Amino acid sequence: MTDKLLPMREAVARLVPDGASVACGLALEAAIPFAFAHELIRQRRRDLHLIGPIADAVFDQLVGAGCVAVIEAAWVGNVTTGSGYCFRRAVEQGRPRELTVRQHSNLTISLALQAAASGVGYLPTRTALGSDIAGDHDGFQPVACPFTGQPLLAVRAVRPDVAVAHVQRADRHGNAQAWGNLGISQEALAAARTVIVVAEELVDSQEIRRRPELTLLPGALVTAVVHEPGGSHPAPLQGFHPHDAGAYRDYARASATEEGFQAWLERWVLGVPDRKGYLAALETGRDG
Repeated sequence: MTDKLLPMREAVARLVPDGASVACGLALEAAIPFAFAHELIRQRRRDLHLIGPIADAVFDQLVGAGCVAVIEAAWVGNVTTGSGYCFRRAVEQGRPRELTVRQHSNLTISLALQAAASGVGYLPTRTALGSDIAGDHDGFQPVACPFTGQPLLAVRAVRPDVAVAHVQRADRHGNAQAWGNLGISQEALAAARTVIVVAEELVDSQEIRRRPELTLLPGALVTAVVHEPGGSHPAPLQGFHPHDAGAYRDYARASATEEGFQAWLERWVLGVPDRKGYLAALETGRDG
């Protein structure tokens, strides 16, 4: 089988060009791929189209760094404190750049990805009928059921260029296992043209075979595997580390102003070379 192991820097450089549509933060409040997002910022990616459900602060950070042109998501903010200040500045003031927002609910973004994974142009639902979400953009279209005439809402398929999942473990060939809340991971990974798996642990294939029921996706569907312990901090990863509420609160205080966000960015993203450097800085800060 093909060895798909790459360093984070190389995976981003090879697989995520400017202008790409990227689905991440797929497991709702858990397993958020912050290490991946920080590498996008270091490599100064621009004009990204972000896709996700409850996208947590990872979308806020990418917006504040000027990486994002479009967001297609159910919610953007800070799961501990609420508001995403960089996101708000972009929407309300166009700072640091103008941002297009395509609103969804968690269910409708799941349906949009499932439609793409199924190879169809849309999937119907009754949810969101009559809501502001349904009139927000052209991803929705009222239709009639061909069998009953019942009013339905067609949710247009969304096919990401890249989907990224942080998982508990994977082998070098891309066979990835995850447990806990998976959110819309399966739909997004099946819909994407390119899949990057970020693994907390790198294990041999025999270990994967011992627990086949935990396999999120087979290596045949994976383009690259990145071994990145601690890559989801401050988001929790079941079986490894909890939600770090203090880190989220610190980020909220810093990002409340543009100057504070820039200082945070310099310290925690641009001021460290990679995730190992980030974790070392985190330990130093705690010891101090």
